[in-house]
Amino acid sequence: MNSAFETECINTIRFLAADAVEKAKSGHPGMPMGAAAMAYTLWHKHMKHNPANPRWVNRDRFVLSAGHASMLLYAMLYLTGYDLTMDDILLFRQWGSRTPGHPERCLTNGVEVTTGPLGQGISMAVGMAIAEAHLAAQFNRPDCSIVDHYTFVIASDGDLMEGVASEACSLAGHFRLGKLIVLYDDNKVSLAGSTSLSFTEDVGKRFKAFGWQVLRVEDGNNVSAIDAALKRAKGEPKRPSIIFVCTTIGYGAPHKGGSCEAHGSPLGSEELQLAKKNLGWPSESTFFVSDAVHAHFRQALTQGRHFEDEWEKSYDRYAQMWRKSADEFDRRLAGKLPEKWDDNIASCLTDTKLIATRKTSEAVMQVLAARVPEFMGGSADLNPSTFTWLKGCGDFQSPETPHDGVEGAVGDSWGYHGRNVHFGVREHAMGAIAAGMALHGGIIPYTATFLTFSDYMRPPMRLAALMGIQVIYIFTHDSIALGEDGPTHQPIEQLMNLRAVPNLTLIRPADAAETVEAWRAAMLNKKGPTALIFTRQNVPVLERKELSPAEGLHRGGYILWQSSPEKPDIILIGAGSEVNIAMEAGKTLASEGIRVRVVSLPSWEIFDRQPAEYRQDVLPSEVKARIAIEAGIKLGWERYVGLDGAIVGMDGFGASAPAQVLYEKFGITKEHTVRLAKMLVKR
Repeated sequence: MNSAFETECINTIRFLAADAVEKAKSGHPGMPMGAAAMAYTLWHKHMKHNPANPRWVNRDRFVLSAGHASMLLYAMLYLTGYDLTMDDILLFRQWGSRTPGHPERCLTNGVEVTTGPLGQGISMAVGMAIAEAHLAAQFNRPDCSIVDHYTFVIASDGDLMEGVASEACSLAGHFRLGKLIVLYDDNKVSLAGSTSLSFTEDVGKRFKAFGWQVLRVEDGNNVSAIDAALKRAKGEPKRPSIIFVCTTIGYGAPHKGGSCEAHGSPLGSEELQLAKKNLGWPSESTFFVSDAVHAHFRQALTQGRHFEDEWEKSYDRYAQMWRKSADEFDRRLAGKLPEKWDDNIASCLTDTKLIATRKTSEAVMQVLAARVPEFMGGSADLNPSTFTWLKGCGDFQSPETPHDGVEGAVGDSWGYHGRNVHFGVREHAMGAIAAGMALHGGIIPYTATFLTFSDYMRPPMRLAALMGIQVIYIFTHDSIALGEDGPTHQPIEQLMNLRAVPNLTLIRPADAAETVEAWRAAMLNKKGPTALIFTRQNVPVLERKELSPAEGLHRGGYILWQSSPEKPDIILIGAGSEVNIAMEAGKTLASEGIRVRVVSLPSWEIFDRQPAEYRQDVLPSEVKARIAIEAGIKLGWERYVGLDGAIVGMDGFGASAPAQVLYEKFGITKEHTVRLAKMLVKR
């Protein structure tokens, strides 16, 4: 049985959450009321954190995967002394508040992850645990550990229904991430009704099959039982743990408790008063926190200072003994790139005049791997096609996992030291895990797959953009030019789909030279994720005499070539492999006396951020005759060609045939571009 004071603390959490939802007239009171005891036990008895320094490097990470229960997290942040006030609680879900409907990392101190879309939080937590294991292997010494913390998750039924959670948790089990502990709020209720309507599998057996330790607490209000389960979970170093905590949604509400009515709507003033009365809480009070409870929770400030002070002492000893490693650790956690990381990076370019941008990317990645040790990632089982392995950097695997030494192109396991992550055929989880790695800090993660499969990854990419974190997404096989695999694998709408995501920078380089600069831009972009789009097919290395590729790509678009210093009659705009078509068409038109400018536009996002004067210089508004050329859907290019221009692109899906045949059949050719240009110039 809980003590009377523990019960008061738990009820304080419950009714702070329920009162905030009631005041906002929207929100989710049910889970905070049901899961309050597990949150109290975790935060008070197990979590190592410092409310006065939410970004302390060795803190335990906490992920509320069930982001709809945000008031549970806000209550804990306020009570334990984070920079969140009662005024913030009173403004729950209101304009400009730091307590939005779902947790947002950039708004609220102490929120580690922006969650809400179910399944994403628990999957990002897997990435955090991977990062912890990797950095611990890289930096810890036998008698001095500077990276030693847990990743805790509170997840819901809905989280575990989502496929991405299964993908990520399967990989977590394979990697034996013992520092990952999930508290599963097993209340058997979802928004639409009982989980028995759609979710009757044995979840415990599923997680056992994944390689997890599965524990169970029958009474979700029993602090001692939850505490004991957490101790067992922390005592299992070679398996992640999931603790089934059986709770009642909307606990205490006499009519709505235990039902879906408590899930996503305020209880209503009458039901809330009855719930308070039912649990011995002053029924007329709102947002009540007794002095004793306030003082009890604020012990986290003193305890947090102690945790951090002890770590600082350990770190000082570490720095004295291993100064070079300490400096490297500090640099990585500060997010600073090594000195001279990009010196002579273009040296990886070869003399060949024809090369796929995915091949140039491979060469650049090897240079980066040698110079930037925090650069780490992998593909969705596509290394032989995306060319994204880091040679000689080892496979990230559990030291306990048997390794046959033949997979991928690396072929040797370095345990958790390894930097090549084999995600398997799990694009959705790959995207979320990479976000978690970036959120943890100390790692610049990358992922790789075919561009058409970016659809599988879009939810975590959107969240990464919303959080403004550095993840590099590599997408190869960027158009119908991948050829014979046919329309299932040929991306058509994906480029525009990704360009529509705010704060995601998409770069589609035209050739080898732009590819080098695309990588430089991605490594320097600390304000959000970058999508690098590469070709399967060989493309010409374009001739540049007056304009450097660096100057151009880093401004998003630039004048690649023009036939005359005079104002052009027509501007041809290309992206990626189609820039070469624009060049060929431009030279043909120039030979017939038409003044032509060819613009390479590898990144709309970077170009649109340039001063108006620069954009006007590249695309002068007085030149109405413009043609955009890209082997994807035409939609969107209107912003650059206007109403008087034309677009050479796709109107539907592709087909199975050799690449050159497809370009001819779909009219993405020099000849078609020339015909259109002549028509526009004659207007």
